[in-house]
Amino acid sequence: MQDFVNRINEFFVRELWDVDINSLGKFRAFIIKALRLLYVTIREFSEGQLTLRAMGLVYTTLLSLIPVLAISFSVLKAFGVHNQIAPFLSNLLTPFGPAKEEMIQKIIEFIENTKVGVLGTAGLAMLIYTVISLIQKIEDALNYIWKVNTSRSFARRFSDYMSVILIAPVLIFTAISLTAYAMSTAVVQKLISIEPFGMTIYFIGKLVPYIFVCAAFTFIYKFIPNTRVKFTSALVGGVFAGVLWETIGWGFASFIASSKQYSAIYSGFAIVVLFMIWMYYSWLIILVGAEVSFYYQHPQFLTVKKEVVLLSNRLKERLALLIMFFISYNYYYNKPLWTFNSLVERLGVSLSVEPIERILTSLKRKGFVTETGDEPPVYIPARDIETIKLKELIHSIRMDEEEVYSIEERFLSIPEVDNLIKRTGDAAESVLGEETVKNLVLSCKGG
Repeated sequence: MQDFVNRINEFFVRELWDVDINSLGKFRAFIIKALRLLYVTIREFSEGQLTLRAMGLVYTTLLSLIPVLAISFSVLKAFGVHNQIAPFLSNLLTPFGPAKEEMIQKIIEFIENTKVGVLGTAGLAMLIYTVISLIQKIEDALNYIWKVNTSRSFARRFSDYMSVILIAPVLIFTAISLTAYAMSTAVVQKLISIEPFGMTIYFIGKLVPYIFVCAAFTFIYKFIPNTRVKFTSALVGGVFAGVLWETIGWGFASFIASSKQYSAIYSGFAIVVLFMIWMYYSWLIILVGAEVSFYYQHPQFLTVKKEVVLLSNRLKERLALLIMFFISYNYYYNKPLWTFNSLVERLGVSLSVEPIERILTSLKRKGFVTETGDEPPVYIPARDIETIKLKELIHSIRMDEEEVYSIEERFLSIPEVDNLIKRTGDAAESVLGEETVKNLVLSCKGG
């Protein structure tokens, strides 16, 4: 048995990564990629960050659940589809078996007792803040998975989040209402009595919950992270998380929610404890699905070991100059523009692409480069390269982290040392003079 375990470990740690995918057929290459994705996803899960973030989301959800449903309920009332909230909660709480009816009743009572119209300005503001804080927490967790270091601005956060809060419930409940209406029509009822249409409609009805859940997760992965996510990547993660959520929900209902031990131990609090456990597993599934979505879009991150590369200031400046040069050169000479993957391949940093991601993020934030709306997005200079001075670029990269953490003023100041540092900086700027990125591009014969 030990030999078998060692053999499996050897395969996943070494042999799986030695395979040249380009030499394989489509099916075998797909299997190898899937196994690599599975290995990396399990590795990320075992490191514990996902579980910590899932627990944080459980706490935030407990605080925000009723406000979210209250605002959604108010919006749904305006569209006349608020009666579908009970069936929606019934599908959501299916893993709790018979106990779900009591939970639905309590939640709806809380919602109906929340009178949004009489809260006043301050009360309404706190209600909206509580709701937004939940989505912000979700965004932070997904940004961590997508290795995005910057969050949305306050203005974008407010507008984007409120759009999700106001529009998404209407779309979801309208779809549920239309589905229920279609299944109850005389034509469909007639078809159900005729085989094989009856069996086909039965299976479609069983698939509808999976479709709705997968669509909801796909929406989350597509629009919540503060980065451009391909629809196919979001869909892959959404389908994975949706199927896993429904499957674990069945297991939860069969082996946990139906257990008498929780009632014996926790008595009247059993249903609350079970609800928190299910929320924890739900958020964990959502975060694992986000990992799948990320690695599907960025297969270059699929490595046997997770390496943390810390660049010196010299290497940061060099990498920034290289990236700026390649982007500007191809743009200036009308050559194929650079995508993230092509930049990684050209720079030869195949084992760790996080430094490139960090430098690109910094260059975008400082207004040196921007990305287009193409799929995948390509990078172009954010302004005329003749106006981008090299000393400005170097200074920006050198000071980037200092501006973020503002730690310079905390250091002991000695005039002689400060003067030496100033003269060193002045000397570097003097060497660069008024040279621009365009000068760098024109000085090179080939990119």
